[in-house]
Amino acid sequence: MKRIISLVLVILMISVCFTSCSKEPPKHEDLDFSQVDIAEFTETDKETDYVIITVADYGQIVIRLFPDVAPITVKNFKKLVSEKFYDGLIFHRVIEGFMIQGGGYTEKMTQKQSTAIKGEFSSNGVENNLRHIPGVISMARTSVKDSATSQFFIMHKESPHLDGEYAAFGYTVYGIDVVNKIAEVQTNSSDRPTTNVVITSIRFAERAE
Repeated sequence: MKRIISLVLVILMISVCFTSCSKEPPKHEDLDFSQVDIAEFTETDKETDYVIITVADYGQIVIRLFPDVAPITVKNFKKLVSEKFYDGLIFHRVIEGFMIQGGGYTEKMTQKQSTAIKGEFSSNGVENNLRHIPGVISMARTSVKDSATSQFFIMHKESPHLDGEYAAFGYTVYGIDVVNKIAEVQTNSSDRPTTNVVITSIRFAERAE
């Protein structure tokens, strides 16, 4: 009898652990999209879930990263930020009413290489409920689903056709006006800005409590 009771208790404990220990990704409506004041933030060398993107002649964009939504993508992005990978790269593809894309090319359009990661989106077998609304940051890729490396794009307007097909992983909590200004720049037939839009730096940021 004692053995049976002990076995039942063990099974119950395992069941409770599976229930409480398995963490479901948060739903889009459960995420915090509230806007903040840039004065609340200071740059830091410590890894956090906030980054400040400084764009020459345009200003700063603060992104809140969502590691619970796309852990592989956020880990890769944080690694590149810690390596100062993005410093001096450009937004090389800008489409008003759609998105601004950067993080892969220098001002001379030399591609900067990095390692490909798994695409975290539903058509690739990964639950990701973050929708592509204005201000959301997502990973660029080729037609190959696991081809995203360093290039990202920030949404200018809502694009539901991207949902479930690209790995959204954060949101603009400050500087959406900067995103809008960049989206409105003059571009050539290849959607490249006629004047380079340069990412001066991307750094982690601490938020004042």
